[in-house]
Amino acid sequence: MPHTQRIANITMDEKSVVRRSPQVEHEQKVAIFDLLEENKFAPAGGFTGPYHLHMRIEEDRLVFDIRNEEENPLGEIALSARSFRRIIKDYFLVCESYFDAIKTKAPSQIEAIDMGRRGLHNEGADLLRDRLDGKVEIDLDTARRLFTLICVLHVRG
Repeated sequence: MPHTQRIANITMDEKSVVRRSPQVEHEQKVAIFDLLEENKFAPAGGFTGPYHLHMRIEEDRLVFDIRNEEENPLGEIALSARSFRRIIKDYFLVCESYFDAIKTKAPSQIEAIDMGRRGLHNEGADLLRDRLDGKVEIDLDTARRLFTLICVLHVRG
């Protein structure tokens, strides 16, 4: 029996994005690829997937628009984007330091920055899982990849 409690397709609202760095574009592509390869996504309500997920920011809310494979709406989950602001800001700062470091720093310095980056990424994933508790069941890897995409939605060009 195929695994149905998963995301089979994901789209992101691109209205607010003017231009992204190559690093951000790469992170988005990798996150989407990895997410579609393997994920656990089980919305409350007894629905059967696989699901199509449309993500957007709308009026300071992060919106997960969940649909079935025929694109029929199953529901929307809106989370306050405000609750993610600090961690996203910190994550962007550490990522910027990381990308600068890989050009000039010693491997030990790069590794230290990368450990901080991964720690913030995990913190963001845990926050997402907490906010989705009772609404959608996701595993840690799925949460990490979705957090990456949430960060991408917050890039302002």
